[in-house]
Amino acid sequence: MSGVEIAQKMLDDHGIKDVKITCTRGTLTDHYNPLSKTVNLSEDVYHKKSVAAVAVAAHECGHAVQHAKGYEWLQIRSKLVPMVNVSANLSQWLLMGGILLMYSSSFGYHIAIVGLLLYAITTLFTFITLPVEYDASNRALAWLKNRSIITHQEFKGVEDSLKWAARTYVVAALGALATLIYFAFRILGSRE
Repeated sequence: MSGVEIAQKMLDDHGIKDVKITCTRGTLTDHYNPLSKTVNLSEDVYHKKSVAAVAVAAHECGHAVQHAKGYEWLQIRSKLVPMVNVSANLSQWLLMGGILLMYSSSFGYHIAIVGLLLYAITTLFTFITLPVEYDASNRALAWLKNRSIITHQEFKGVEDSLKWAARTYVVAALGALATLIYFAFRILGSRE
């Protein structure tokens, strides 16, 4: 089955009728949008019949199932998105500008602190994303296993794909935390 066929079947099996499946340009553009209620699959995932397409399509539908069932971590994450969009864009400029100005005025220190707080919001978001992503993958795997749509060997491939994809979110969260700690030491240490 192609990615779109897997996605439609998973949504149908969960009684989700108000989510549209769309084909998006590019690679790695797959995502679920809770505002527009769309499962957006890249062209490769949408059309191809591969283990990777099955994994991605089922995972993104896992987010649609989370949304339909009111999964709390997804709700928290969705509420943070507008704030994170602002903080992600501003924090880097305030951090760099504040650090540069710190050495010439105390005003720079305060700018850097604001940048640090904004970056902390972005870091928190990466950690809130972890249970959302792992749960979507777990929902996808449980559905695929229960429906017996793919062979045992293909299931192992899907499971492996989703496991490694989830680990990229862990690395991103740890990277964000390490960066936050670095800037905190840099800024707070300058006051000593």
